Amino acid sequence: MKNYNPHIINHSAIGEGVDQGLRSYMLKVYGYMSFGLVVTALLAFAVTQIPALQNLLFVINAQGHVAASGFAIMLLFAQIGLVLWLSMRISQMDASTAQLIFWSYAALTGLSLSPICYVYTGASITRVFSITACTFGAMSLYGYTTKKDLSSFASFLFMGLIGIILASVVNIWLKSTMVEFVVSAVGVLVFTGLTAYDTQRIKEIYWEQDTTEVHSKKAIMGALALYLDFINLFLMLLRFFGNRRS
Repeated sequence: MKNYNPHIINHSAIGEGVDQGLRSYMLKVYGYMSFGLVVTALLAFAVTQIPALQNLLFVINAQGHVAASGFAIMLLFAQIGLVLWLSMRISQMDASTAQLIFWSYAALTGLSLSPICYVYTGASITRVFSITACTFGAMSLYGYTTKKDLSSFASFLFMGLIGIILASVVNIWLKSTMVEFVVSAVGVLVFTGLTAYDTQRIKEIYWEQDTTEVHSKKAIMGALALYLDFINLFLMLLRFFGNRRS
């Protein structure tokens, strides 16, 4: 006891505490994201089982082509509104409210994505989901463990993202298969890179001294970023590996 000095800091103990706290925080991020994906999948599947929802969300013409209804387009704008609301007002809202908005967004996304169940076969959707999960997991692990600062790639990734959005909008009128192929190829690269970058960023904003409320809000915003990366990567890969119904 005579050698004990209360002013000596046990750095190894602090490091262990930070590691435990960071691990718990990241598990919460992945937990929110995973549950969001489950909500999306369940809502998309529910549409295939409920004719009333099908009639509300899209129409199928005589050639078997699926087109979004006016209500489905309204849902798309609602999704954008929810993301903007959550992003801009997260600091003013409770964590429970932020969770509710995230779950609502995941549910609306499931409704919006339900037409892919009619365009692509169930087997190919399952296969592409597995490919996406493996790719996402590998890149997220890289982003979490790498010592390299990935922020230097951020500007290129966001430029690519803007290019994808603009090209996709223009292709609504062009209906070019070549443009769609290029957008999909660039999209796979962009969202693969964003998965690693977002994971590193989510890890870096963790601070041990944050309150439980702040930790939860950071975890929700991190889950939203990774959820968007996963969904968009899945959609891009589906264009390459998905088998369309005849």
